Amino acid sequence: MVGTGYVGLVSGTCFADLGHEVVCVDHDSRKVETLQSGEIPIFEPGLKELVASNVTANRLSFTSELGSAMRGADAVFIAVGTPSRPEDGHADLSFVHAAAKEIATHIKRFTVIVNKSTVPVGTGDIIETIMGDVCDTDLFAVVSNPEFLREGAAIDDFINPDRVVIGYENDKARDLMDAIYRPISENGVPIVFTSRRTSELTKYAANAMLATKITFINEMADLCEAVGANISEVARGIGLDERIGSRFLRAGPGYGGSCFPKDTLAPVKTADDHNTDLSIVKAVVSANDTRKVNMAKKIIKACGGTVDNARIAILGLAFKANTDDMRDAPSLTIIPYLQSKGAIITACDPEAIENAKRDLKNVTYRDDPYLCVEQADAVVILTEWDAFKTLDFKRIASAVNQARLIDLRNLYNKQDITAHGFEYTQIGSKT
Repeated sequence: MVGTGYVGLVSGTCFADLGHEVVCVDHDSRKVETLQSGEIPIFEPGLKELVASNVTANRLSFTSELGSAMRGADAVFIAVGTPSRPEDGHADLSFVHAAAKEIATHIKRFTVIVNKSTVPVGTGDIIETIMGDVCDTDLFAVVSNPEFLREGAAIDDFINPDRVVIGYENDKARDLMDAIYRPISENGVPIVFTSRRTSELTKYAANAMLATKITFINEMADLCEAVGANISEVARGIGLDERIGSRFLRAGPGYGGSCFPKDTLAPVKTADDHNTDLSIVKAVVSANDTRKVNMAKKIIKACGGTVDNARIAILGLAFKANTDDMRDAPSLTIIPYLQSKGAIITACDPEAIENAKRDLKNVTYRDDPYLCVEQADAVVILTEWDAFKTLDFKRIASAVNQARLIDLRNLYNKQDITAHGFEYTQIGSKT
């Protein structure tokens, strides 16, 4: 498994737990040393324990030496980052290309090269060309095997997925992938074997669809506020239709994380290159960017139209609960916007504070939500952590300067909060 980021570490560990012998490789020697010592560089529920048990069972190990890791390997997975290029929004494939070239130098016998990184259509062809310039093309076959892991629930998503998608052009590679995933397919999980290019596009199409659902329900929330409807009840009313489904229909401050932002932008750029207009996906990207700014404006409106010199307590920094991932989190837009209007920010998050410190400056960080809200002029719930779902508002009321709650995740019932003397602002409802 080349790459020990989120996808590589979770996938490698889960493959080991299925009974395979897995070596995770990373050029960052400090990260490798951290993993060898039993520490995990990311927060994912259950991952630390699963890594430890498979290391103990001698099924999982970590190294910075790709050559030694590949000795005897039947398959080499590429699981490196493909961030958006800041200059044009295209997926940056430099890490994928570098991995492919290095892998080729160590191939001694037939090996299946499995791309698990999220990449534009045709990347498998490019990998073939890069590797073919270094070694005999009869010694390898390139497969696409995109990941569909939700941060915070990644282990269960890997072991019990809705489906596994495998794109191949070589029958020997198909047979090997079938064997690798047999412990999962034997539990009834569908294995979708398809062409490599179809597999590559399936990943982007899935994330674009989910991002569209989130953006749709957020825009419906705005309409609910304008006309006096309730977005939670609208979401339930449409979600019970099996053609629509209830998942990803919770209104909030906009999507973020490592996948949706870049995986909506990349297919738009690919479509532009092929003279195809993905107008819906373009609208999703634009609406989500606007959404985050509008949530900051919503906070200011709830504070009487100004936050100049106001103390704002932010509960939640990560883009979603059960992760420490700050990539494209709404907090990265909302907090600086509030600061630009004169707000003084105190913030709390169960896991993401250290990561937040890299990007959010002039913020006072607290580990305890009750310390975070002291002397606050407004309390804002930004991430749906369980720790923020059962707060003692009698205690909070005695600690804040002004009793205002802006609930951007709709975690609470208005009557319950106003009973404690709070002004309560939520998403998608006036009542």
